[in-house]
Amino acid sequence: MAQVSINIATGTIQQAELIIGIDLGTTNSLIAYINAQQQAEVINDMGKGVLVPSIVHFHPSGELIVGNEAKQYLIADPANTIFSVKRLLGQSYKDIQSYEGYFGYKIIDDDDQAMLKVKVGDRFYSPIELSSFILKELKLRAEHALKTPVNKVVITVPAYFNDAQRQATRDAGKLAGLDVLRIINEPTAASLAFGIGLDPNEEKTIAVYDLGGGTFDISILKIQQGIFEVLATNGDTFLGGDDFDALILQYWLKELKLDPAAVYANQNLMQSLRLAAEDAKIALSTQSIFNTTVQGMPCGIMRSTYEAMIQPLIQKTIDCCQNALNDAGLTVIAIDQVVLVGGCTRTPILKQALQAFFDQALNDHQNPDEVVALGAAIQADILAGNRKDILLLDVTPLSLGIETMGGLMDVIIPRNAKIPTKAGRQYTTSIDGQVNMKISVYQGERDLVSENRKLAEFELRGIPAMPAGFPKVDINFMLNADGMLKVQAKELRSNTQQEIIITPTYGLTDEQVEKMLLDSMVHAKEDVAKRMIIEATREGEQMRYTIESFVKKHGQLLSESEINQTNDLLHALNHQLASGDKDQILTAIDAINEFTRPFAERVMDQAISVAMKGKSIE
Repeated sequence: MAQVSINIATGTIQQAELIIGIDLGTTNSLIAYINAQQQAEVINDMGKGVLVPSIVHFHPSGELIVGNEAKQYLIADPANTIFSVKRLLGQSYKDIQSYEGYFGYKIIDDDDQAMLKVKVGDRFYSPIELSSFILKELKLRAEHALKTPVNKVVITVPAYFNDAQRQATRDAGKLAGLDVLRIINEPTAASLAFGIGLDPNEEKTIAVYDLGGGTFDISILKIQQGIFEVLATNGDTFLGGDDFDALILQYWLKELKLDPAAVYANQNLMQSLRLAAEDAKIALSTQSIFNTTVQGMPCGIMRSTYEAMIQPLIQKTIDCCQNALNDAGLTVIAIDQVVLVGGCTRTPILKQALQAFFDQALNDHQNPDEVVALGAAIQADILAGNRKDILLLDVTPLSLGIETMGGLMDVIIPRNAKIPTKAGRQYTTSIDGQVNMKISVYQGERDLVSENRKLAEFELRGIPAMPAGFPKVDINFMLNADGMLKVQAKELRSNTQQEIIITPTYGLTDEQVEKMLLDSMVHAKEDVAKRMIIEATREGEQMRYTIESFVKKHGQLLSESEINQTNDLLHALNHQLASGDKDQILTAIDAINEFTRPFAERVMDQAISVAMKGKSIE
């Protein structure tokens, strides 16, 4: 006998398990899944659009607003409206100090080497917590649209995200109540979306150029017989559309002879200029001039001026493309296809530069905003065991190693190594009678560890006292498919062993995550009540939209009295939606649903009558 799952809340039959893909973006985030036709599809919940602004607003009432509704507060209440959180993930205050004025909200510097915090009112939030709020909203939208609980996800990250940033993303998912099955590189996800349908006998080498709101990646992939192999990756985690906006903003400050410090201090003006700069960037992709007014000040820019400003940034991405080709041991001639990902790839001068560099036409046939999420959904489908025809072989973007004498970096897993992977090396002591060995783990490409990023440090204790050079210590690095690292040290003569799973300095400790999860449990009843109101409101809004559309389309089949009564019920529903009372909203929904049900039957009868006209039933 077959087993089915019933959603008690909705009364609907649901899949036993659904894994969704999430593109957690700097500017916007998206959700995608595999539909009944086995096609990847982005979710458009309640007709709000597929793009969910990655914005969190803390309302004075205590309400947390995420997404479309939060965006309106960027100007109205910038100090309590958080955007571009992705740029803060895994970063210290030192990393973003030069950009602090750009954000508009208060970033706290506790310690150069500690995880930074964002101050909102009298509370402090980590970028991980803020990202979890966005992920919670995405989870709610997916559950509402798909009418089924969503717990398991695949989340994409820039290919050049380091271990700290990947762990921070995973921690954010954990706080949002999600089981993050896989962290997948954004260009790799995009290649899945572009690669589906390729002739299995055809071999292609492609370049995925991904320029989003906050990050840039270039990946070189080989696709053959359903195997997606990443040959090399390069990029910059602090280069994206936000930087294009910043250049336009700086241009206006100069043209208007405004003091930057004064503008940064006036966050209302700062955010107004920043949003206008974003509008200018988008507009200049299709027009030669942009003009607007910001708080009475004329702000305009020619496309030629804009293109001259961004040329150094474009060249920076081209240099990364060349580096990726060098790492893959290839030239541009070997690239069969160049695919574009990210909203900034709509910039004409950027396309021209890429076309000239790769000496071929570009593949921009897919929506650049959606391909990453679609690819994540395909990866989710693979993990669910529904696809056996695709194998994804990713790479680590940065070298991993340990510190040796003299502060040198000894690489154990080189960058662009295929993952998952395991590698090790044997070491010994340098001092007679040495019984402990300190192992410091680093990530980066510099010879000196001081120039690389320290991930962790631990000690192998209990080494038998022997002359220098006698102990044999095996150090093994195990890198999983998510790019998460486990380090194991073992002295072979005594079998003394120690291992650590790397939780970076900028990530959350298990204790911190546990505390936050405990806090969420304490407030669970309150959260459930809020969620029920939200769900009732969304159901009411959907009902209102459906009824209004029906009356507009089929009003000729209704009497004047029926239309008036429907309008009265809609008015009552609107009143209850404004009240925020869950029970009253549901009562109003039931009332209008009961009254209008015969309308649908009438339309169906009319349609059957038209279809059967002139025909006979034998």
